[in-house]
Amino acid sequence: MAKTKTPSVAYFCMEYGLSDRLKTYAGGLGILAGDYLRGAKDHQYPIVGIGIKWKQGYTNQRIDEQGKPYDAYHNYEYDFLKDTGLTVTVLVRDKEVRCKVWLCDNFGTVPLYLLDTDLPGNNDPWITGQLYGWFGEERIAQEIVLGVGGVRALRALGIQPEVYHFNEGHALFAGFELMREKRAEQGMTFEEAWRASREEIVFTTHTPVIQGNESHPIERILYMGGNLGLTEDQLRELGGDPFNMTVGALHLSRKSNAVAQLHGQTAQKMWEHVPNRSEIVPITNAIHLPSWVDERMLKAAEQDSGLWEAHTANKQALLHFIAERTGRHLAADKLLIGFSRRAAPYKRADLIFTEPDTIGPLLKDQTIQIVFSGKAHPLDDNGKAIVERLVAMSRIYPESVVFIEDYDMATGAALTRGADIWLNNPRRPMEASGTSGMKAAMNGVLNCSILDGWWPEACRHGENGWQFGDGFESADPAEQDAHDLKALYAVLQDEVIPTYYKDRDRWVRMMRNSIQDTREYFAVKRMLEEYYELLYQPGE
Repeated sequence: MAKTKTPSVAYFCMEYGLSDRLKTYAGGLGILAGDYLRGAKDHQYPIVGIGIKWKQGYTNQRIDEQGKPYDAYHNYEYDFLKDTGLTVTVLVRDKEVRCKVWLCDNFGTVPLYLLDTDLPGNNDPWITGQLYGWFGEERIAQEIVLGVGGVRALRALGIQPEVYHFNEGHALFAGFELMREKRAEQGMTFEEAWRASREEIVFTTHTPVIQGNESHPIERILYMGGNLGLTEDQLRELGGDPFNMTVGALHLSRKSNAVAQLHGQTAQKMWEHVPNRSEIVPITNAIHLPSWVDERMLKAAEQDSGLWEAHTANKQALLHFIAERTGRHLAADKLLIGFSRRAAPYKRADLIFTEPDTIGPLLKDQTIQIVFSGKAHPLDDNGKAIVERLVAMSRIYPESVVFIEDYDMATGAALTRGADIWLNNPRRPMEASGTSGMKAAMNGVLNCSILDGWWPEACRHGENGWQFGDGFESADPAEQDAHDLKALYAVLQDEVIPTYYKDRDRWVRMMRNSIQDTREYFAVKRMLEEYYELLYQPGE
């Protein structure tokens, strides 16, 4: 297909957050992918999505009577997905695995095609059982379905994209399939197929946490059949040994992007040791406004009238939501802090509780209230320990601290609309972007955050929110935690609390600034425009 000004794109992602009715997401990666597909529909970009129909989705994470998180799984059926009538086949462990192709077009997105191995008589029907479930072999099998099956589904559908966009390294085997096609159909050598495929592929890298960048022993990839004819030496040249999916994607893409300006610097440093990798350009993430932002808040900010009243209605709705989910009743006239995200250690969800003598009195008299939500990965014992500590604090301070179990899109929407403050305190620079803070900001919920992810691009301290930590970084986690904790307590006690209780006019003015400063730049339209300008256009 000839190159055009607006190239057609196939977007590959392991997860998509479209609705709580469709259990195909785990966290922020999926929410971003869902917003991307909605934005593509709104602004009429020639994009299709490729994903997986997960039979059990991600974990339902509940809290037992002892306050410990546990994981539950359920089989889901979806009567709203459309049967394309197409099935493609991939090889896993030298066995043919059939992948049914479903179409999802129910949630205001461009077409999203979901692959499904849960078919009668199929080899390995449980490959598409659990999102991010099980261990290394199963993960490779899932990624063969996503990548190899995804390309073959596009061919069966008659779709010939000009650009293949890999959102994280999970889709890397799609690049191997493109190379296999060129070698089989055009007689190209390995090097020729690599160069030709590279011109069609772009890549988004997210996590700055090294453990979050998946790697596998080369022997495992060979055993599973993920190599698609590539030799051990060729795999090593593409992704190293052990084989790193991010390194492979950086080598197989003509250009890559980070997901915030600061993350661009972090990613460049993180992968500077990789020779001949693609350039990494920063394209800051964004959100789909109609999905997450209360139109009343946008109008009130624009008209500079009724903002506090609209926020109060959203706060009351959140308090009702909390009561329904937890049985807890928080006070409407007290400062309410929201915190919801994956329970990963670097996000430090429990940092605020570190010094009981400082935070305890503020919680006892309800000067502040805090509502938490978030899930730990089913195999992350450290993350689960954080959840357990949050639940314990909610039992020590039942009138001021709440934990909402089994974090979902409805919880995220309620919190980012109804809280007064959005707290974010990762260890800088470990937060890649953090789109929940954008949702809060556009709803007039004031960010109180470390200068990490997207926030350095938006923060005007004391004008549209607050920062703490002054961008401090340390190789010693204990030193960084101590520094940031002191800064957090200072900004809460000296700025946030006095403004909320004693200067309502200033608070409302800050809410308006928060909305007006973020509503355009951090909307998905700008992100898509930058993707097309900086990532999707063909090379010179």
